[in-house]
Amino acid sequence: MIKPRRIRAGDPSLHDILSLIQRNFAYMESRIDPPSSMHRLSVEAIETQCEDGEVWTIGSPPVACIFMTLKPDCLYLGKVTVDEPTRGQGLASRMMQLAEERAHIHGYDWLELQSRIELVENHRTFGAFGFIKTGEDAHEGYDRPTSITMRKRLSKTKPSSP
Repeated sequence: MIKPRRIRAGDPSLHDILSLIQRNFAYMESRIDPPSSMHRLSVEAIETQCEDGEVWTIGSPPVACIFMTLKPDCLYLGKVTVDEPTRGQGLASRMMQLAEERAHIHGYDWLELQSRIELVENHRTFGAFGFIKTGEDAHEGYDRPTSITMRKRLSKTKPSSP
């Protein structure tokens, strides 16, 4: 069984989580405009996410992570990533299953995430997990869409852990 672990503020793996995200988001550099928020991400910011929301990882050191934030009508997912050498092992599926479990615990019927408009392969991946495009947004100062919002409606029955 692939067992995710919730990360708390002060966890010694915070630096490893930052490195994982930086390494796996680096490919976007030449493809997205404006630059990724990953450049503003710090250990302190991840620690704040641990306090204000949730951070989950798989592996030690982490090879997969997901940030979860409680919004008024949904559980928002961010910084979803699986390290390149460990892709194809079901880690992303396990993280999405965990997100559904956490959404049910918090009483939500929806998961939501955003993806940069240029990253069509990510749109396909999230679509395969049941997410549908529900909107487009533009970053401040841009007159064109720079990201899309995707949502997934959850079933009323709680998913079971493997």
